[in-house]
Amino acid sequence: MSGIWRPSSICAALLCAAMFAPTPGLAQYGATNGEWRSYGGDAGSTKYSPLDQIDASNFSDLNVAWRWQSADGSLDLETLREQIPELSIRGLQATPLMVSGVLYISTSLHQAAAVDAGTGATIWVHDPKAYLGGLPTHAYRSRGVAYWTDGEQARIFWGTSEGYLVGVDAYTGQPVRSFGDNGRVDLMADIPRAIRGAKDHRGRNLLGVGSPPIVSNDVIVTPTIITDYATRREAPPGWLKGVDARTGETKWMFRTVPQEGDLGVDTWLDDSWRYSGNTNVWAMLSADDELGVVYLPTGTPTSDYYGGHRLGDNLFAESIVALDIETGERIWHFQAVHHGVWDYDFPAAPNLLDVTVDGRPIKAIAQVSKQGFTYVLDRLTGEPIWPIEERAVATDTDLEGDVLSPTQPFPTKPPPFDYQGLNIDDLVDFTPEIRAMAIEAVENFRLGPLFTPPTVTVEGGRQGTIQRPQIRGAASWTGAGVDPESGLLYVPSLNGVTVMKYYTPDPAEGGNLNLTQAGFGSGTQPDMPDGLPLLKPPYSRITAIDLNQGDHAWMQPAGDGNRIRDHELLTHLDLPPLGDPGIIGGPLITKTLLVSALSTGGADDGPRLVARDKSTGDIVGWVDLPARAIGTPMTYMHGGVQYIALTIGGRVPELVSLRLPNPPRLP
Repeated sequence: MSGIWRPSSICAALLCAAMFAPTPGLAQYGATNGEWRSYGGDAGSTKYSPLDQIDASNFSDLNVAWRWQSADGSLDLETLREQIPELSIRGLQATPLMVSGVLYISTSLHQAAAVDAGTGATIWVHDPKAYLGGLPTHAYRSRGVAYWTDGEQARIFWGTSEGYLVGVDAYTGQPVRSFGDNGRVDLMADIPRAIRGAKDHRGRNLLGVGSPPIVSNDVIVTPTIITDYATRREAPPGWLKGVDARTGETKWMFRTVPQEGDLGVDTWLDDSWRYSGNTNVWAMLSADDELGVVYLPTGTPTSDYYGGHRLGDNLFAESIVALDIETGERIWHFQAVHHGVWDYDFPAAPNLLDVTVDGRPIKAIAQVSKQGFTYVLDRLTGEPIWPIEERAVATDTDLEGDVLSPTQPFPTKPPPFDYQGLNIDDLVDFTPEIRAMAIEAVENFRLGPLFTPPTVTVEGGRQGTIQRPQIRGAASWTGAGVDPESGLLYVPSLNGVTVMKYYTPDPAEGGNLNLTQAGFGSGTQPDMPDGLPLLKPPYSRITAIDLNQGDHAWMQPAGDGNRIRDHELLTHLDLPPLGDPGIIGGPLITKTLLVSALSTGGADDGPRLVARDKSTGDIVGWVDLPARAIGTPMTYMHGGVQYIALTIGGRVPELVSLRLPNPPRLP
């Protein structure tokens, strides 16, 4: 089965190099020198900084040092919205970088800005006017930029909603004219069926970018977004390009949908590789600079919920793929879902760290997933650290023409970090009355374990399969963080369900799929009366996983769930913390703390930033935020003072930076 790890011929060379190379105590130290040079702090996406000026004793004393309004708010939005009614500036989901006292960030409309780390003053803004290039594939949002330097030149790179990779001078914000075509590279070029100017059936661009690129060994790799709202079986494939950071030249292309003669082409039956698309990396990536390897977390093929036109296991979909960063050659791959029809894309960058398992030191990669698993592999070879078993799953779908895989991979360790599948025992039982409501709410739906086959929603009959985790995922794009000193992986997750609605697109409008989804979660849902929860809590949580042992260290609800507890049918109950539904703030790990944002629990039950004890998960401090967090926090040192910065919502979203009022300044 294609779920087994598969090394390439150059694995032996990597292993040999690793054997004779010096063995550092810890290869991944996170952010260094008080800076934050990559989206996840380092190329390994640890989201870790060894800074410790802010700790449990003073976290609650943090004050807002400065606030920076998104550069999108300075545009003539009234005029733009006359041309583009759908335009929105609220997707400021970026985590800024910090290099040499400057923060770098991208906005919802794919502008980029440099901001003084101490004052929040704008240094420069570059506007590529991506919003004039058509509606974004999914939404107006950007999650950050990448930084590169060779010691003399320094550049900022980011992708746009119209499918370009932009490169500007980090000091001035001016386009680097020698990079690509006057400062930009066309990511659509040479991608089959990615036709510039063409739109999908909703009038949106076929390909764009929402996540930051990664730069390793002078090579840039940029994630791409391809529409999930498919009505045609033909779609652009999510092939990845390795681009030279100096020239913008494409050095290599990795075909995530293999072509004739490629490894894996036989997993696309009936030559479906000829027209199938997606199978893209839309989330962040990770890289090991020392090994010269980039790790791709790939997504589902076209379409996310029906595969009758693409029978077979469909490599390299829903896989982790390790590539040589210089050549793009596949080193190994692991497929986590065969012939996916549940939208279980890998949603986040894998985390790189060193662990010791049964006395054996291992360079590991840990990939959290929408389905609630953590896949832990040797990052040199792709071999699972603990067994991953192919287990039989149900295949009795009524989606006409589809044939599901009879087995799926199940990690034996670590345990899942959130609930999987649904049965009657999982329904809320706060009171007998509420329990009866929950049972009635699901009586016309199909329940079952993880990978229960999807079923067509039928009016007046069975209302389809309840999928848990939901299509949004248990883990989402905010991903996990790592403490390289302890080997603990911290995973925020959600507990929710989805029921999909299927329909057959109109051939007169160009549709040629037998079935597709009408929209994310658009089917009849098993709703409870008056907003009561359907499931047992927690509805969000943070789980600490010891990757030296493969076991959970602790689990804590993410939030008190006050808005549920305040329901008139529940106020008399002595309920524990429930976790806030819809909350999945990304983690920041420091020398002393685990930091994340919650939407409730602050003053007037408003948003707050919380600090937890890393060994127990207990909250040891919190501060109010001016608005709900929409990005993952980061930390940096400037002028001897530690800051924590993150993006927050509002009519015009902002980047805010917090610091202690009287910090012990470092010399």
